[in-house]
Amino acid sequence: MEEKGLKIKAKILATKKEKIYSILLILPSIILIAIFVYGFIGWTARVSLSNWKGVMPNWQFIGLKSYYGLFTSERFKIDILNNIFFTVFFVFLCITGGYLLAVLLDRNIRGENIFRSIFLFPLSVSFVVTGIVWRWIFSPESGVNALLNAILDKIGFTNVNIDYGWFITVEKAGPFNLALIPIIIAASWQYVGYIMAMYLAALRGVPEEIREAARVDGANEFQIHRLIILPLLKPITLGAIIILGHISLKIFDLVYVMTGPGPAFVTDFPSVFMFETTFRGNNYSQGASIAIVMLLMVAVLVVPYLISNIRREVEL
Repeated sequence: MEEKGLKIKAKILATKKEKIYSILLILPSIILIAIFVYGFIGWTARVSLSNWKGVMPNWQFIGLKSYYGLFTSERFKIDILNNIFFTVFFVFLCITGGYLLAVLLDRNIRGENIFRSIFLFPLSVSFVVTGIVWRWIFSPESGVNALLNAILDKIGFTNVNIDYGWFITVEKAGPFNLALIPIIIAASWQYVGYIMAMYLAALRGVPEEIREAARVDGANEFQIHRLIILPLLKPITLGAIIILGHISLKIFDLVYVMTGPGPAFVTDFPSVFMFETTFRGNNYSQGASIAIVMLLMVAVLVVPYLISNIRREVEL
């Protein structure tokens, strides 16, 4: 009995030591995150409530005046609408294109590894490089626009001149700025391969017996995907929406390199507005308020997803 008691005590001590070692192992990360993430979020919130305008700090408390000025700003209203439309079309194109590419690769075609690498390659390129390349492609003076006109001229269509000039247009299709089209295409090109990889891994996990049973019951391939596979892939789709939405709500480098705010702010985003307000206008309080609003926009999208995941794990 004494030996059993000693063994139990030894196990308890060993368990306590493991817990202490585990805590010590992650403690540096916890401290760094607390300082450089949550600490700076708190500091930004404090700046947004101050009257800091200019290079020198001014901690005079003015409450929500910066937020009031922000939401009464015509530029910020345009930025929010641009961000909403960009997010909707960016998410739709990436998910639709990624799923279609995954379905094609799931058929075990020849050269699958080559195609998969080609589709995933844009993800390895930074948004800055992507922006420079696509800015040249969509430039009215060069790129595809000039190439098409040169080809038409060579084959005899001298009176035809293609000139879309999306970068400099202020035309709208309803509330949607047509100038956002190049940015949406460039961003989707970069991330469609990533979504393809997510869906392809999920499709390979669907048992072939389920598809065969559906075929025996008379379902065609479209019905199999619509009624069986897509419902099974709902968690993947939700995860993709969260990831893409998070990226689109805080996008900066691609927009800044490709177009900047654009004429009449047609390609302006909250992130660009924040950068120019803070680091060019030296209006740190308003810049901080824009940052907090962007943080809240991302939190509204991400936090419910995290809560649902935690609840699902607890139930399991």
